[in-house]
Amino acid sequence: MTATDSIDPFEVDVDRSAIDDLRDRLAETRWPDQLPDADWEYGTDRVSLQDLCEYWRTEYDWNGFEDRFNEFDQYVTTIDGQRIHFYHVRSPESDATPLLMPHGWPGSVAEFLEVFGPLSDPAAHGGDPADAFHVVAPSLPGYGFSGPTDERGYDVAEMAAAFDRLMDRLEYDGYVVQGGDWGALIAAVLGANYPDRVDAIHANMLFSVPSRLDDPVGMVDEAEMDAYRETSEFYETGFGYHEIQSTRPQTLAYGLTDSPAGLAGWIVEKFREWSDGDDVDAAFGRDRLLDNISVYWLTGTINSSMRLYYETDVERTVPESVDVPTGHARYPAEIIKTPRSWAEETYDIARWNELPEGGHFAAMEVPDLFVEEVRSFVREVDVR
Repeated sequence: MTATDSIDPFEVDVDRSAIDDLRDRLAETRWPDQLPDADWEYGTDRVSLQDLCEYWRTEYDWNGFEDRFNEFDQYVTTIDGQRIHFYHVRSPESDATPLLMPHGWPGSVAEFLEVFGPLSDPAAHGGDPADAFHVVAPSLPGYGFSGPTDERGYDVAEMAAAFDRLMDRLEYDGYVVQGGDWGALIAAVLGANYPDRVDAIHANMLFSVPSRLDDPVGMVDEAEMDAYRETSEFYETGFGYHEIQSTRPQTLAYGLTDSPAGLAGWIVEKFREWSDGDDVDAAFGRDRLLDNISVYWLTGTINSSMRLYYETDVERTVPESVDVPTGHARYPAEIIKTPRSWAEETYDIARWNELPEGGHFAAMEVPDLFVEEVRSFVREVDVR
């Protein structure tokens, strides 16, 4: 290994001056007006956000934040000039399956803190040691502890190539990929481009390109029609964040980088809207929500994270064909529900499972269901 290939240990260590600055900014927040009884109808509810920000300012435990992120081994390396932070949670089971877990937006590696233990050491969590994984969970370039990207064109395809190089650097000849949101598209690209190394992929979302199909609406059967309508409604009423982030991310970033309340308001709405229920505190807990938001705040990476939407042409990035075994977990509150008939035109579907609860951030919202789903898929495709 050369000096440029080095892998260095990493720990989260929050500068106390950064905490003081955050608290001062929260205390001086200039709050917008809100119409009476508007609740969440126009966007993030002001009273809810004020309560969350006051907790962040006065009660949030920063030592606990560091402890949660430092419980498992994490590292940094450089690939093609880009710093990449990642967790590498090796299992005590020597024959464990390597599992790459890229996250999405507006998530981070904070999504996975509760599943690292059960996935890597099932025996210690009441499971079967045969289900063990060596888990690699990178912070996407431009996100969190990986730091910002600093060149044009760093898109999902670039990330997929970097992550395959990361797995090679860690000396894994074959591996499984699990992803949601951007992580699901990264999984698809990896499965298509590196079938000799990627044994299987598992996704919470399946990206497809309906325009490639002769009659996409006609392919949707009655059982899938409700899911199709839900996804269509999301594109009509909930896709505004995507439109601005894919066209003017820099303009939006000034406010979100300067105001922690603004950043929290932008992110927490997605966690509420994309979870299974209306109570975001009940779905995730305040500390876990703020763990994720704090990663963006402390690293100043909201701009570069949003820039991925500008850099990535999704339709061109979705592969024509993914020929490795593919598993899909459809959580009921997922924002995009691709009809199975569409998915089968692109993916080699080996497992399709409808889950009873959960949403876009499944590993964080329903960790037990998420862990069992991943275990079940790998058992079925038998890649060990």
